[in-house]
Amino acid sequence: MKILVVLGEGGHTKELLALIDLIKEDYQYGYIIIHDDEISENKIQKLGPVFRVVRPRYKELHLLKDFLNTLRCFWESFLVLRRFHPDVVLSSGPAVAVPVSVISRLSRIKVIFIETGSRLSSLSLTGKIMYRLAHLFFVQWPGLQKRYPKTIYAGRLI
Repeated sequence: MKILVVLGEGGHTKELLALIDLIKEDYQYGYIIIHDDEISENKIQKLGPVFRVVRPRYKELHLLKDFLNTLRCFWESFLVLRRFHPDVVLSSGPAVAVPVSVISRLSRIKVIFIETGSRLSSLSLTGKIMYRLAHLFFVQWPGLQKRYPKTIYAGRLI
């Protein structure tokens, strides 16, 4: 099985790579990281190809720039999926997960999303979008599972 892991920065990467370390060794891994992330690639323990895509949006609001970056991210995600051919896309919350997941769904690739453990009572913006896109959606707090019935309560994953 080939798993494409969508890494974010900071806590998203830490949580997801800790989970990956618990998964079987016999899977093939690939990773998507945004272009300007200088740290995440060095933290990967289970090796595989690393693909870089543009950040779809920034914290500051730049409508035109964000729109163009999002379109570019969709295109780059399409190219990654075409090149790596994953069976599953796994993510934990960065904005880049949305374009990758939309293209994955259209390509009939399974999407698994894990809401970050820092979200106790409401979903993140990415989580609210992924709630509709993901085939499996895991939360780490029981209160979230009660509010969002299509989620799976997994407990703390790290």
